[in-house]
Amino acid sequence: MAELLDEEEMQQRLDELGDWEREGNDIQKVFEFEDFGAAMRFVNDVAKLADRYDHHPDIDIRWNRVRLALSSHSEGGLTARDFDVAGEIEQSIG
Repeated sequence: MAELLDEEEMQQRLDELGDWEREGNDIQKVFEFEDFGAAMRFVNDVAKLADRYDHHPDIDIRWNRVRLALSSHSEGGLTARDFDVAGEIEQSIG
């Protein structure tokens, strides 16, 4: 079981990520691409990464825009794992 982060820890981790935003129990970011094909390639790369972490974001695809939202639903909020996956997305494919 992962521990929920307190407000200070969440803000610090969010600041480290850059342009991700917190909305309730999620952290989220919208990525924009040249076209639908590029957006889908990104989604497929995110899926592979998420499988490696066994931690899967909510994904909303709108033609060339992809919104990712991460939360530890089993814990009822945000844990270090959410920020770790977001950071890996940024480093690897963001």
